[in-house]
Amino acid sequence: MDEIEDIGSNPRVRESIEEIIARRFSRRGALLAALGTVAAVEAAAQGAGQGRGPTPMRGGPSTTSFPELRQQLAMDHAVAEDHEAHVVIRWGDPVVPDAPPFEPAQLSAEAQAMQFGYNNDFIAVLPMTPGAPIGDRALLWANHEYTNTNLMFPGLGGNPREARARVTAAQVAVEMAAHGGSLVEIERVDGRWRPVATPRLNRRITADTPMRISGPAAGHPLLRTQADPTGRAVRGTLNNCAGGTTPWGTILTCEENFNFYFGGQNPDAAQAEALRRYGIRPEGGYAWFRHVARFDMAQEPNEPNRFGWVVEIDPYDPDSVPVKRTALGRFKHEGAAHALAPDGRVVIYMGDDERFDYVYRFVTARPWNPNDRAANRDLLDEGVLSVARFEADGTMRWLPLVHGQGPLTEANGFASQADVLIHARRAADLLEATPMDRPEDVEANPATGRVYVMLTNNDRRTAAQVNAANPRPANAHGHVIELIPPGAPGRPDHAAETMRWGLFLRAGKPGQDAGAEYHRATSQDGWLSCPDNCAFDSKGRIWIATDGANTAAGIADGVWVADTMGPGRALTRLFYQAPIGAEVCGPWILPDDSALFLAIQHPGEGGDSHFEAPSTRWPDFAAGMPPRPSVIAVTKKGGGPIG
Repeated sequence: MDEIEDIGSNPRVRESIEEIIARRFSRRGALLAALGTVAAVEAAAQGAGQGRGPTPMRGGPSTTSFPELRQQLAMDHAVAEDHEAHVVIRWGDPVVPDAPPFEPAQLSAEAQAMQFGYNNDFIAVLPMTPGAPIGDRALLWANHEYTNTNLMFPGLGGNPREARARVTAAQVAVEMAAHGGSLVEIERVDGRWRPVATPRLNRRITADTPMRISGPAAGHPLLRTQADPTGRAVRGTLNNCAGGTTPWGTILTCEENFNFYFGGQNPDAAQAEALRRYGIRPEGGYAWFRHVARFDMAQEPNEPNRFGWVVEIDPYDPDSVPVKRTALGRFKHEGAAHALAPDGRVVIYMGDDERFDYVYRFVTARPWNPNDRAANRDLLDEGVLSVARFEADGTMRWLPLVHGQGPLTEANGFASQADVLIHARRAADLLEATPMDRPEDVEANPATGRVYVMLTNNDRRTAAQVNAANPRPANAHGHVIELIPPGAPGRPDHAAETMRWGLFLRAGKPGQDAGAEYHRATSQDGWLSCPDNCAFDSKGRIWIATDGANTAAGIADGVWVADTMGPGRALTRLFYQAPIGAEVCGPWILPDDSALFLAIQHPGEGGDSHFEAPSTRWPDFAAGMPPRPSVIAVTKKGGGPIG
């Protein structure tokens, strides 16, 4: 999100993940312990004991067979030979019935609220009926994270900050309608996915959609406003970045950089510390607070507290009201991927995407009911939220954020569990969680049960702040951590208090960027920078999407794929690259591996690119047409599994 994306607001940076990694991987024994029995045997057999982590497996080919793509930085995207990528839906395409045609020079809030929104991020492809297999028809959900004001509207110039300051009230209304999410019925025709002509379930969620607040923080005085004196009803969702789904078929969409939408001087001095911890400032990042009263803290001092949550949406009920689930905590949510504990409790893994913030987990109080979907309706309102602490001996602990335990007491400003959840960052600070290098997606591999944490980068970490789990100062390229839950083979205990951990890879260009580590057979095109999101295919291979490689490494963002076990472990291979300025996010692979869906966000962003002169006009490449964030599908030519 250009220069306002990540300001860093943790004032208590203790031993960081880099320091922990540095101590952890100074010993070969710790390396093997972190891998777990099977992988340790593999590492020993391959001669991998370098004393630096479970990263480079020695020898053996990748199980992927596609001809690797060559790295590029171009106006158009590219995909590996024998595959093709096609646009499924673009910004401005119709979503709800009677949506008007897209007219980029004459945008209106009314039209945008019926059309596909801007900057699609997390995507999910679901069956038409909960629990059914996916055939030639499916439901596509896409988050709409934020807006590039200077690329959306003519006449605002190429400076993003100045463009945001110049917007009119009518343009702010368009931006609000472009946020949230879209639900679109899609079908596969002749091997290509496209929107259905006469959908039943299509829906737009925006920054104005009525929502319900539930869980322990619902009704808390800090969530009450003039418009909602109950503290239980809120309008809209903001900065929806990554997300997830539930076993019962609902969408979890995450509110990330919500702080940028608020401005003005908050008159409540008691909230000053909390506002700083979430990066909320009087000047704001957008100019919404100048045009819409509820974003002006001088008028509604509590409105910011109603954002920064995980929102649950039922895609199968067009009349359902989205719900902000406060039990999952308030922070800059990135990802809400689920796994199951052996007893059927649902585990949600989450990252707080800011420099020096934390990795979280939520475990429901009771198991989910696979035979009664309605019984799971409020399952996410009760459970335990925890934050991760990584130790140098290869163990990591989940520290519960529970009122009355440890320092989370009234003496420290927490009068209830609601206070703990509203101020989750400060609670995690007091528990001395491990400050991380921008934790984004946190996903469990269904084939192995291992959990992968995408750490995008942190160029502000100093040598004095490194730790075992974040091993590099000025970490411009990021890394991937692997968590290993205990449990019997095939039954990982995702609810366990303690897990093992190790490094899967350290990004950057080998031989050029200090500390970069992959499989030794990684090609000159196989290295990556800024891991952001991931997905897994049916073979358990990891597909990593990146965000920031253009700036950090001078290459286009894209998708790299690697084995997670065996001789090709961490041998990353380049499969797809985005057009200039775009990040790749929301990777979603169909269960039969027949398609990879990707969100191509903010094409043309960066430099002095603007509406009249963008750096690319992808995907239309038509005169007068600005670049359009889009969802694409990648398939194998002639059919069959990708990769």
